[in-house]
Amino acid sequence: MSVFKYEKDADGIVTVTMDMSGPVNAMNEEYRQAMAATIDRLEREQGLAGVVIASAKKVFFAGGDLNELLAAQPGNEAHFMDMLRVTKSNLRRLEKLPVPVVAAINGAALGGGFEICLCCNHRIAWDDKSVQLGLPEVSLGLLPGGGGVVRMVNLLGLEKALPYLLEGRKVAPQAALAEGMIDDTVATIGELVPAARAWIVANAGNEDAAVQPWDRKGFRLPGGNASSPKLAQLIMGAPAMLRQKTRGLLPAPEKILDCAVEAARLDFDTALDVESRGLTYLAVTPQAKNMISTFFFGMNKVNGGASRPQGIAPTTTRKLGVLGAGMMGQGIAYVSAAAGIEVVLKDVSIEAADKGKAYSQKLLEKQVARGRMTQEQMAAVLGLIKPTADDADLRGCDLIIEAVFENMDLKHRITRATEGCLAENGVWGSNTSTLPITQLAEASDRPENFIGIHFFSPVDKMPLVEIICGARTSDETLARAFDYTRQIRKTPIVVNDSMGFFTSRTFGTYLDEGVRLLSEGAHPVQIDAMGKAIGMPVGPLAVYDEVSLELSRKAQETWKEMGVLDKWGDGSVLRSVIDTMVGEHGRGGRHHGGGFYEYAADGSKAIWPPLFDLYYQPDTAISELDMKDRLLFRPVIESLKCLETRVLRSVADGNIGSIMGIGAPVWTGGYIQFVNTYGLQRFVDRCNALAQQYGERFQPPQIALEHAASGESFI
Repeated sequence: MSVFKYEKDADGIVTVTMDMSGPVNAMNEEYRQAMAATIDRLEREQGLAGVVIASAKKVFFAGGDLNELLAAQPGNEAHFMDMLRVTKSNLRRLEKLPVPVVAAINGAALGGGFEICLCCNHRIAWDDKSVQLGLPEVSLGLLPGGGGVVRMVNLLGLEKALPYLLEGRKVAPQAALAEGMIDDTVATIGELVPAARAWIVANAGNEDAAVQPWDRKGFRLPGGNASSPKLAQLIMGAPAMLRQKTRGLLPAPEKILDCAVEAARLDFDTALDVESRGLTYLAVTPQAKNMISTFFFGMNKVNGGASRPQGIAPTTTRKLGVLGAGMMGQGIAYVSAAAGIEVVLKDVSIEAADKGKAYSQKLLEKQVARGRMTQEQMAAVLGLIKPTADDADLRGCDLIIEAVFENMDLKHRITRATEGCLAENGVWGSNTSTLPITQLAEASDRPENFIGIHFFSPVDKMPLVEIICGARTSDETLARAFDYTRQIRKTPIVVNDSMGFFTSRTFGTYLDEGVRLLSEGAHPVQIDAMGKAIGMPVGPLAVYDEVSLELSRKAQETWKEMGVLDKWGDGSVLRSVIDTMVGEHGRGGRHHGGGFYEYAADGSKAIWPPLFDLYYQPDTAISELDMKDRLLFRPVIESLKCLETRVLRSVADGNIGSIMGIGAPVWTGGYIQFVNTYGLQRFVDRCNALAQQYGERFQPPQIALEHAASGESFI
């Protein structure tokens, strides 16, 4: 009981303040015992007029204990179901108390936290940006198992509830109030509990105030139940629409839809049992294990600074120089100015620099049009960006990021010309996607202050930054680059120097394998379909068109000059296809008039017809399973090689980097996490089978053999 403070006032109102022993309130064994004991006491309480559920933490309630969910394994489903029954029984008892229960929501109430709120007769939230409400379990491969599916459907109706359940949509208090998810807000946190008590006092004698809508006689589901003609079309069409989005790779949305429809069909308590069975099924799936491991534990580790050197004081970037106002440079300027950093955006001409700044204006105008920003706020952000063609404007920059074309000589010249403009002990960052940082730093007078800061396109949308340490990069420089990345609200992963680092090197294997399948005679439409079938956003040929075959050709020339061509494997097949497509047919990619695809003015695209004559062989016999595994295993193997050779510093960086940087399928939890739930020995065996049939590039890395032998997962 010590973790739930119990106070009864002169009006007979009990305030239960949740203050569990950990940093947040969470649904674990401590919670279950405390909640059961609290409800026992409330049910015995004499002269009870009402109950206020409050929190002593900054977060109202954080949700379920994900360690317990990770521990759920096939074979112990009965134990997991028993745990759910205890949790739900206590919440059901809470909402059936004969007095009004009010949730005083002082912070984020997500997942299990919002499920507690839904059990209360009245919900009041502090109207502050720190307060978020919703049921985001789907993002971890789960469903709300504390009654959230059933109560949301009964509260809002099936149609209105589905976006919150299927998309994990989180909302601020005012939006929740408008939707009917909460009943009131207060302007200051100090008003919260008094307002909850006042509502109880004001509703003394009102029997309905103590009864949930779904427990009242004659209750009708908002919008109708599952047999309503109005919902028939929704219920019939939703599974197909959902399947189109998930491609059958994510079981959670499908199970949520099933439970939500049942909640609109069955009586309340039976629907709660269906929901429990749904969560029990999901909790033991590999998809849930992968997503919890990466999107919660891995993300917390990365964003929490596990890769940042310890013992170095935090820093703030105040003035940033961006060299090159093209696609990448203008994006870097925008996200930096939006974070309040003064930006000097330099190009070879003031016209080019002005054009780069105009990109920020265009994005900001969209924000204003959507009501997310005022004209004054837009002007303030634009005022932080100074376009220039003059090196002198760079003087005093804490950080300069070079974002010019991938050419070693060009980058060396720019470093020598402008590095002296940095403030004392300033940091030089290169936004290179492939060129080794140690070699780039040879042009620097202070290689210890030189680091790679690799953004992804489009910069304003892509959440990841890959920070690359050269051989002489200091810990202080790494810490400052890390702090800048967090300052602009991006997620940083830290890797060691290598040709292509981690993300470009790994992503390249997906493109390469797609081209190899093409050269072997596979149907180009089928190749891209198989890429999407494993969960990639687009197929390898389509994405290669976007990346640009012409850019790849130029990169190959640069690598040849550097003497590192084929350093990470035989690229002869890829070069042959590029020579044919670009050299013989002028097919350099989408932005070069077309590549594997041709593009119509209306935005549609179709395979370039001569591609069939060049490569397609109708008698080619490659199974769809092999095609899918080839496209998936190549980047997985490359990720393991990066971990083995210490290009990757941690498993978490590899998983987060592959998901957020190069679009690895969400269900895998990242390319390294995938191996854990696929099975270590099974992975090795499948690699060997693919290697025997398709080549040594599929040989399992030594690190995979070692983990398979020891049974130790990649963590």
